[in-house]
Amino acid sequence: MSILQQTDPEVAGAILEETRRQAGKLELIASENFVSEAVLEAQGSIMTN
Repeated sequence: MSILQQTDPEVAGAILEETRRQAGKLELIASENFVSEAVLEAQGSIMTN
């Protein structure tokens, strides 16, 4: 279990559902893009502090 799941299971669940939605859907709006896994990893790194 992650720290986020322990601290706020509702937020952890929402993030998991959004991850599943983005992985399983095609976005057809030209101005809407999904960032790469590398960008997501960098944004969630210690560098955020």
